Amino acid sequence: MIQTWLSRYARRRRLIAAALAAVAVLSAYLATRPAAGPTVLVAARDLSPGPLDPDDFSPVPLAHPPSGAVRATRTGQILATPMRKGEPLTDVRLLRTFRLPPGMVAAPVRIADAAAVELISPGSTIGVLASWQEGQPARQIASALTVLTIPATTRDSGHDHGALIVLATTPTQAAELAAAQAGGRLSITINPAGGP
Repeated sequence: MIQTWLSRYARRRRLIAAALAAVAVLSAYLATRPAAGPTVLVAARDLSPGPLDPDDFSPVPLAHPPSGAVRATRTGQILATPMRKGEPLTDVRLLRTFRLPPGMVAAPVRIADAAAVELISPGSTIGVLASWQEGQPARQIASALTVLTIPATTRDSGHDHGALIVLATTPTQAAELAAAQAGGRLSITINPAGGP
């Protein structure tokens, strides 16, 4: 009788010890688990510059989000630079908040040869040429311009309509580019890396 009681007591002690050990492990995990931070938008796939779609991002809680992390997007926002899948969206990636040097503006221009635009990317330094009559030499309109973004070409626009790019320019350069593309065809020259 005493032996039966002792064996039952020993079994209970083992069960209680196992339960306490499990509680201790769970408590240690909960104590050391990083706290969930604010929910920010993270790229759901590799993204190209251009108009944003709500499906481009997933809301993810981050313990230490980067400065300027975006929590919600609105219709009409434009991504200024490419993004990799899993990368948090920050305000400097959006064209409306893209930091331009003082006195500069973002100027959209359409380049006649869409294939030439495929040779450049955001951050490239280019020159812009304009030609008004076939057989006549093109004239340089601007040089050493920085490409801010290259919106994705839609199926409707195709290569026949050239390719749209957005450049950092002075207001005077933006006006000259607008006048040139109103009556002529624009093309580009590509400055070598580190070139003027």
